Amino acid sequence: MSSPRIALVTGGAQGMGRSIALRLARDGLDVAVSDLPSQKALLEEVANEIKALGSRSLAVFADVSREDEVNSMVQAVVQELGGLDVMVANAGIAAFRSVLDTTTEELDRVYSVNVKGVLLCYKAAAGVMIEQKRGGRIIGASSILGKKGWPMWASYGSSKFAVRALTQVAACEFGPYGITVNAYAPGGIDTPLLRVTDKEVAERTNVPEGTHLNNLTAQTALGRLGQTEDVANVVSFLASKDSAYMTGQTLAVDGGVWFD
Repeated sequence: MSSPRIALVTGGAQGMGRSIALRLARDGLDVAVSDLPSQKALLEEVANEIKALGSRSLAVFADVSREDEVNSMVQAVVQELGGLDVMVANAGIAAFRSVLDTTTEELDRVYSVNVKGVLLCYKAAAGVMIEQKRGGRIIGASSILGKKGWPMWASYGSSKFAVRALTQVAACEFGPYGITVNAYAPGGIDTPLLRVTDKEVAERTNVPEGTHLNNLTAQTALGRLGQTEDVANVVSFLASKDSAYMTGQTLAVDGGVWFD
């Protein structure tokens, strides 16, 4: 009987990362989860839930914008769980601001996590997977704002466009090693981050709280916000053998807002 495959999910303490990690555990993978030390209690709770499902798990603390911490995170997973077959570079931050109001400090902050963090995770995971010589799945977090520019999302939207480009380049470079590289592009997903963003939008545009959520819902063909499990289902497919002939793609998970 073959050993379970091993996955690592960044930003795994809550929201989409938590649901992705639990779904991969239900799929039979051993799953390590990573997040910032400030998320220690939530992250360890997720790791315990994974273990309760019968999979091995590991909680690793790392700032994905720091190369030394990303490399240490990946190496800890390899040493403790025995390798790495699926990397989900899920960690990200949001920012709601116009082009004219975007500061270089904010741009650097968003890009350090959403772009540099994804690049570092792709690099570290690919290095291990190439050495293992058994292929692998690398999966990144883009957004429908990385498919179409929307007002007031200058730094965030452009960072998610960059994830699509990184995903396509990495797919070309890692394909010869049997490694696929794809991304998911969520729309309005009901997460703690979305709720915080809704409050920020309300404060900056002088509208009632909930307006942003209602606007997102109204734009969907399905007439509802997404749940984190909706994203986890797509990531499950991208991590599976069923997606073996798909690479360089960014799949929208948005209830029908963006149509390719």
